[in-house]
Amino acid sequence: MLYTVVDIETTGNGYKSSKITEISIFVFDGKVVVDEFTSLVNPEQNIPTFITNLTGITNAMVRNAPKFYEIAKKIEELTKDTIFVAHNVNFDYNIIHEEFKNLGFDFKRKKLCTVRLTRKIIPGLNSYSLGNICTSENIPINGRHRAKGDAEATTELFRRLIERDDNFTINSFLNLKSRQATLPPLLDKVVVDKLPEKHGVYYFKNVAKEVIYIGKANNIKQRVISHFYDKKKKEQTMCLETADISFTRTGSELLALLLESSEIKHIYPKFNRAQRRAGEAIGLFSYEDQKGIIHLAYNRLKLAPNAIMKYYSVAECRTHLEALCETFQLCPKYCHLQTNMSSCFHYQLKECKGICCDKEEVEAYNKRVKEAIKSIGIGAENLVIKEKGRTKNEIGFALILDGIYKGIGYLDASQDAALENPEDYQFFVEPKKDNRDIQRIIASYLKKKSLSINSL
Repeated sequence: MLYTVVDIETTGNGYKSSKITEISIFVFDGKVVVDEFTSLVNPEQNIPTFITNLTGITNAMVRNAPKFYEIAKKIEELTKDTIFVAHNVNFDYNIIHEEFKNLGFDFKRKKLCTVRLTRKIIPGLNSYSLGNICTSENIPINGRHRAKGDAEATTELFRRLIERDDNFTINSFLNLKSRQATLPPLLDKVVVDKLPEKHGVYYFKNVAKEVIYIGKANNIKQRVISHFYDKKKKEQTMCLETADISFTRTGSELLALLLESSEIKHIYPKFNRAQRRAGEAIGLFSYEDQKGIIHLAYNRLKLAPNAIMKYYSVAECRTHLEALCETFQLCPKYCHLQTNMSSCFHYQLKECKGICCDKEEVEAYNKRVKEAIKSIGIGAENLVIKEKGRTKNEIGFALILDGIYKGIGYLDASQDAALENPEDYQFFVEPKKDNRDIQRIIASYLKKKSLSINSL
């Protein structure tokens, strides 16, 4: 069996945009190097200063170097019918694969990762970076962060791993049915094997045990594994940093969604961008003027303590108000979207029924305002949403009091039977903060449930 131990240097712009600036390939039979190829590569783009500072490779050095297409055939021939070996193999392999893809060629090779192999064969090291492993093993690196120096050191490391591989770890990694080859290099297979196939929330952690990503799933194990196959840059970067995974079972999808949202806003993981927004700043409220007309207005939350709905920005609030005006034929003047005018512009377009110019009865207009308010969020009511628990005899629930989300909790079925009012459930709830995303999740759930019941 032949192996090609590969190392590349790049322009450092991510998997899709990064271009190779240097490549080194050592053809290895498991004992000795039988062939070698090293070359600078013209990336046909500028090399950033921080990359030059790291590798020492300058724009001048690669100006007259061959472009990738000029050495592609050589790379293809050297690696054909070999096992592609690299330290953090997915990085090198994916970039080379992308270079070939740009040439219209589908580059496919079996892969081995020396990070994963070292973790299995030499457990207990503080770090599995190439530099730290080589220091631990007294392997010299003649040119750190240069392709040949790193490839040569990786080859020697690989030789030692083969010598110590008493448990046929390498063969198991090469087995196409083995999950080992697809796992992140820092993650032990045992961690994945222990994940449940149940509803819940999972936490990706780095080597420092910091949570870097939080997700929810109906099947935790299946969802976690799907991250490892995802080709998006964000997913690959996240997986390369993942060293551990923990989880919390919830019993149902709704409770998983609610816990995920709360946890993201509490921990602020670096790879959760969608729900990492700061707290809401704007509140929507209603009031009745001297004519008896109900207004919808907005202000900073401090000045709108009993907000019907909370928003992250004025723009988000106004967009929602505009949608309410259109849906319920409300007057923009009395929704504080148009000011300093006797009648609203929408009346001229026949989109307002004329409450602003005494063309509509107050009672009729107020009825639509109340319908609009009722459609917002989860309504101002006390509600216990009961779900399946984590075990057969357990009830899971989400609690809303006076329209405000209080959190989730779990009860034995016998305890649940003894409770009569929603207020009684607050003694069993794990308190969580209410926010716009939570309200959206619950409102969406209640709407789907209502539609499901109505369709029966």
